[in-house]
Amino acid sequence: MTNPALDFLRFVEGASPRLSMSRLLDRILQKSRMLSHAEAGTIFTLRKRGARAWLEPMHIQNDVVRVKLANFIVPVGPGTIAGYVAHSGKTVMLSDVYKISSGRAYSFNPDNEHPDYKTRSMFCFPLKSYTDRVIGVVQLINARRRGTRTPVPFDTSIRQLVVAISPVISRLIERNDMLEQLRKKNQRIATLQTQTEQAFQLSLSLLSRAAEIHDEETGNHVYRVGEYSHHLGRLTGRSVAWCNILRYSAQLHDVGKMSIDASVLKKRGRLDPAERAEMDQHTTYGYQILTGTPRLEMAAEVALNHHEKWDGTGYPNGLKDEAIPLSARIVSLADVYDALRSERPYKPAFSHRKAVQILTRGDERIDPAGHFDPQLLQLFSAHNREFNAIWKGLAD
Repeated sequence: MTNPALDFLRFVEGASPRLSMSRLLDRILQKSRMLSHAEAGTIFTLRKRGARAWLEPMHIQNDVVRVKLANFIVPVGPGTIAGYVAHSGKTVMLSDVYKISSGRAYSFNPDNEHPDYKTRSMFCFPLKSYTDRVIGVVQLINARRRGTRTPVPFDTSIRQLVVAISPVISRLIERNDMLEQLRKKNQRIATLQTQTEQAFQLSLSLLSRAAEIHDEETGNHVYRVGEYSHHLGRLTGRSVAWCNILRYSAQLHDVGKMSIDASVLKKRGRLDPAERAEMDQHTTYGYQILTGTPRLEMAAEVALNHHEKWDGTGYPNGLKDEAIPLSARIVSLADVYDALRSERPYKPAFSHRKAVQILTRGDERIDPAGHFDPQLLQLFSAHNREFNAIWKGLAD
């Protein structure tokens, strides 16, 4: 012997347990009509706003005439049949809607009929939550039997069947409603996160550009340093997430220069000791600007340490070897490569080949063994053509 509630559940969910609310309600109405032999029906959901409550039709089905989902609502309360069922929580079974006694709390209005259709028998039952709260109504119209040309009354046994299946239907609706609300909420959160991320990245871009206004570095320098750093980070085996953070952190490596006097930044000749001391403060200034914000923790780390050197001769703290954060060691190498490729008041722009030669062999200003992490330098040397491709792709 089959379990009608289980049978109903299997039909409604079909092959997919994650039906949309609309599809779920459509299948609930379809199965309700199959069980009751109804030729037509409507499924309503109950809506509330303050003290006002109404039924909103979600799906209408009719095997006799083509109908469209009309834009109407049914007030909850005495008056209409569906409204009464929603208000009282009781089922209503009528063999002829045109013969409702005047003493009933509901009536049938033939003005609402389709011009080519006539309602005769009706079975209307509530959908209730586990707390016995009405959440919707199923209204079935015109039971049919094989061999009959006119509607017949609904079989009274359908009442007992509804007692079994109504809780199942209600649980399905409540569960899917909750899941649909969660999906919509997650979509809104995702949209907000995207918008927030775009605003964050724009702020970073503006901040990194602001640092270049009074400096000699122009064009796409900060973006190239970000891309070199991201690529070198990936070559070390770091995660994509870590390297994505490194990319925007690298773009802010010189943000502290906003706090340096423009006359020092713009000076064409060699800086005197006081000016050099002021210039070297940009690492500390950058750290002060960026620290305190969790998403800029690596950026603050890079700003403070990207002028430290492997042999401990860098600034501001003379850190040595792996005491220098990996992020800063990577940005240091990326920054110097881009500086070599770029024109400066004191030097021409070097070719890629010349820049690689200086970074790997050294010159009068750069000591590769003393300045850079040897493992990073080895990775750069082995993959130097990829850095040249980045340069070409983001050339000024």
